[in-house]
Amino acid sequence: MDVEASLLQAIHDDPDDDTSWLVLADWLEEQGDQRGELLRLTLALRASPAGPEERDRREARLQELLASGVRPCTPLLTNTVGMEFALVRAGKFLMGSPDGEAERSAEEGPIHEVEIARPFYLGAFPVTQAHYRKVMGKSPSKFRGNPNNPVEQVSWEEAVAFCKKLSEMTEEKRKKRLYRLPTEAEWKYSCRGGAVSRPFHFGASLSSSQANFNGNYPYGGAPAGPYLERTSPVGSYPANAWGLFDMHGNVWEWCQDWYDGNYYAQSPRQDPQGPHNGQSRVLRGGSWFISGRYCRAAYRLRSVPGNRLNDIGFRVLFPA
Repeated sequence: MDVEASLLQAIHDDPDDDTSWLVLADWLEEQGDQRGELLRLTLALRASPAGPEERDRREARLQELLASGVRPCTPLLTNTVGMEFALVRAGKFLMGSPDGEAERSAEEGPIHEVEIARPFYLGAFPVTQAHYRKVMGKSPSKFRGNPNNPVEQVSWEEAVAFCKKLSEMTEEKRKKRLYRLPTEAEWKYSCRGGAVSRPFHFGASLSSSQANFNGNYPYGGAPAGPYLERTSPVGSYPANAWGLFDMHGNVWEWCQDWYDGNYYAQSPRQDPQGPHNGQSRVLRGGSWFISGRYCRAAYRLRSVPGNRLNDIGFRVLFPA
């Protein structure tokens, strides 16, 4: 096993041990690999309560590295059906959007600190048509032709059934992987990828060169761009700093939670699970069909659990 693989395995074995992460960053930097700087920035953004100016500097540099094509160095696991998962560490972040964020909605506040207390592995991509077919035996998607496109036209109940069936597969059961949808808090924490002060993990603006949405309606002063009018293969656009793709655009993603527009005012500070009941479930991330404002990390959408639309899909996680 090479040095990088050995260090990543050490992180798999103990995700909360900062030492292994720092040694990996040191080693990458010694090789002249810019992934080391990217990793060190994500560690600093996670750990240190820096002032606003220093945090802005770090976030801007992180986004600059990602925009230049630097790929994050993060622990990945591949399951029995070929789905790739990225490790997401425990940590704290700000849930919601600040009052000054352009085009924000009232249900995005009040902004409040949330702690994700346990690490988990989140799908590096939305569930694809190929992976859905491997588990469920069929694909309900409208946009066929490429098995690496995200599955869509899947209800919340069907997404939950997928998690259950995947968890019951022999090898997954042996490894004690219990799959489920992410909570809204886990989803947003993961989407941010360590950058908490801007609407997107890309920064303050979004163009359709960065994500699949209606490029006629960009956000934050970005130029207008292509509008594909359909889903695109997962991973067609850059990942965030934690190795997660398509967190903005392509398909809306079902979350575990019931939806309540006033939930943030009473949300627990640690591992919020959403309201106890409701009529709609939370959707996050935006889609190919809508404008850039709806792809913001803080934007909240809802839909009845039985809804099947050609811009709704999902991704799954299992605890580390």
